[in-house]
This record gives sequence, C-alpha cells and structure tokens, in this order.
Amino acid sequence: MAAVVTSRPDRTVLERFPAGHPRGSRPAEEFAADRRTAGQPAEVVMDLKTDAFLVVIRGGAR
Repeated sequence: MAAVVTSRPDRTVLERFPAGHPRGSRPAEEFAADRRTAGQPAEVVMDLKTDAFLVVIRGGAR
C-alpha cells in the first residue's frame, strides 16, 4: 500500500488511481471496499485537478 498522504485537514488520502485506467474507477472502488471491510470508512472521490480517483477517509486517519 502507498504511504498515507494528508492532502487536506479534513481527509486522509489512502491511495490514488489514475482516471485513465482501462477499468475506470473499479480498482479504486475495490480498494475502498476492502478498507471498509477492514473497518475504515473509506470512500472514493474524483480529484479533477490531478485526474485521479482518490480513496479517502474523511476527518483524517482513524
């Protein structure tokens, strides 16, 4: 897993996936589902500036 990078005070980015991936957002959705199974409230958001799907936890790391 990639290092946790805090990009804003109200969220922690767990992983980034390129929007141009052949499977679209599916890898990000699968990663987020795995994190939720592990007890983290992960969700997928689109970062238009970097053209990437981000798996984030709102409110910072838990």
